[in-house]
Formats: sequence, structure tokens, C-alpha cells
Amino acid sequence: MDLDGSSSLVVPEGSGSIPAGHVQARRHTAYYHFTQQSLPACKPVLTPTWVITVFLLMGVLFIPVGLVVLHTSRSVAEIVYRYDAECVPLSYKNNMVAYIKDSSSPKLCSATLKVNRTMKAPIYIYYQLDNYYQNHRRYVKSRSDKQLLHGLAYNDTSSCKPIQSHNGLPIVPCGLIAWSLFNDTYSFALGSSELKVNRKNIAWKSDREHKFGKHVYPFNFQNGTLIGGGNLDPNIPLSDHEDLIVWMRAAALPSFRKLYGRIEEDLHADDVLDIKIMNNYNSYSFGGRKKLVISTSSWLGGRNDFLGVAYIFVGSSSLLISIFFTLLHMKSRPYGETNYSTWNKRSSSG
Repeated sequence: MDLDGSSSLVVPEGSGSIPAGHVQARRHTAYYHFTQQSLPACKPVLTPTWVITVFLLMGVLFIPVGLVVLHTSRSVAEIVYRYDAECVPLSYKNNMVAYIKDSSSPKLCSATLKVNRTMKAPIYIYYQLDNYYQNHRRYVKSRSDKQLLHGLAYNDTSSCKPIQSHNGLPIVPCGLIAWSLFNDTYSFALGSSELKVNRKNIAWKSDREHKFGKHVYPFNFQNGTLIGGGNLDPNIPLSDHEDLIVWMRAAALPSFRKLYGRIEEDLHADDVLDIKIMNNYNSYSFGGRKKLVISTSSWLGGRNDFLGVAYIFVGSSSLLISIFFTLLHMKSRPYGETNYSTWNKRSSSG
């Protein structure tokens, strides 16, 4: 204990340690400066010139970027064809649910689509579903990731309710997502020659190698009285069922597209595609819509004008704000001019 009542640490000579009282005082000082907001900080003065310059630079930068992005998006050639209503016979137009549930009625549908612009390979084929809520809480939770990886070796499938077992035997893969697998199919022909659709490598590599077992095979799948969607070949492991892997990655929005395959040859303008569609999937019970999408891609991905329009909107708004502030600044008093202060006006008037 020192004479002034403060205490210090007892340390060997030459250690260079700071006394405990000094440390506590420094901490108290730092805490005081922090709570009183008196720490060193960058406090820029937002002068009119500085604000106008920032908005002007944003406009100059954002508008060209938006134009480039919008041009890139518009360069993507895309064909969208809605077929859920077109592929229903006239006799079932007033009761489409009965048509899709009637196994005796033919589900094959034919359509012709004209290519308006040259489409360079690879050409991506998507199926689009609207008004389909894959993000429903009960639907998203009805799956077992460990079973997808380990198969029958993993017994706890309680998370797959209500599609977890049939006749006392487990279902692989279990759950509502796998049970509702999309099962419409498409084939394409150009004149008399058939276009091959490559359905390999349409799923993420990480999903194929780390989330779906290479030695896990479908078991007791779609054997109940209520069939949800597509079936799976029990002789092919889950890691090779790429259509299932794509489907199991649940979409966040009620309108979504999922990759079906790729056409690996060019299509030219005015080509006419003959398409055969197997209209198997029941989207009529919940008012869903089905579309076939044929699209190329760019360095930004598929066609989406939102990003380019957003850049142009922000840039244009920034330019307008900078012009408005410039006009306002030209008509206002000089910055920091004391002659326009209130007390000066009072003294001059008196």
C-alpha cells in the first residue's frame, strides 16, 4: 500500500509492468471518452459542393453500369410457353383435375415453337411453376438429409411425416418434397431430326457428392395408393438422380424455375421446334401454372432486367438530386457568410 492509499502490483524489478492504479485510471478515462462520444473520429463537413459531387459521381457511374447490365440481359434469347391449359382436351376443360387424375386419358401433348432469335449453345431448358409454395414450413421440414446420405442405415425419419413409411417399411427418399417430384417430360425435334437433351450435371456438384449417397438406392418409393409425382429407378443411386436433387433444393418464392436439361447445339432464327410434352404433373388441384422455358445465358446468368433498371433508376435519381442541389445552392447565400446572420440583420435595421 502506497502513502496515498493507491495499490500497485508487486512485480520483479525490470519487468516493466504498469501499476494497477494506472491501468484502472486509463480504463476509466477510455470508458469516459467512449460514453461521452469524445473519442477521435472522422467528422466530415457535408458542404453543398461535397454533397453535389457525391450525387453527381453516383449518377455518372451507375447509369453506364445499368445500361451495360440491361443490354446484357436483353441479349439473352428466351422462349416461354405455358402449356398446362393448352394440353388439356376440350372434353376436360371444365374439370382439369379429373383429367390429370384419370390414368386412362392420354397425357401426351404436342406444340410448335418458333425461334425468333439465334440461340447459341448451350441452350438451357427449364420448367417453371407458378403459385407453388415450396417454402411452406411443413413442406420444407418434411425431409431427412441424413437418410438421403446414409439410406436405410439411418432409422430416424420422424421429420419426414406424413411420408415416412408404407406397410411398415421405410420410404427412401422420405418426405413430402421427394414424394411430390416433378415428372413432366419434354422432347424436342427440329424438322426430321431429334434434338438431344443432356440431363447430366444439372444439379450442384456439392449436392451430388456430399448430400446424396452414392450407395443409397430408392426403396419403397411411390408404392402407396396416393402418388405424389415422379417415380425413381431403384437400380440407380440417389446421387445420380439429378432431377430429384434439383427438385429437393426448395425454392423460396411461389414462382420458380428449375433446370431440366441442356440442348448442346445452336438454334437459328425462324427455326421451328416440334415439342412433345408428357403432361403428368398435377398442378390443377391448387391452381398452379406450368411453363416450359428455353433460354440462353450470359455472364450475368439468365434474363433478368431488374438489376439493370435498378442501376439506371438510382443513377438517374442521383443526377436529378445533384442538379436540384446545384440550383438551390446557386440561389442561396454563400456558405459561412455572416452578413446574412440574424443578429447582423437586427443591427442593420436598428
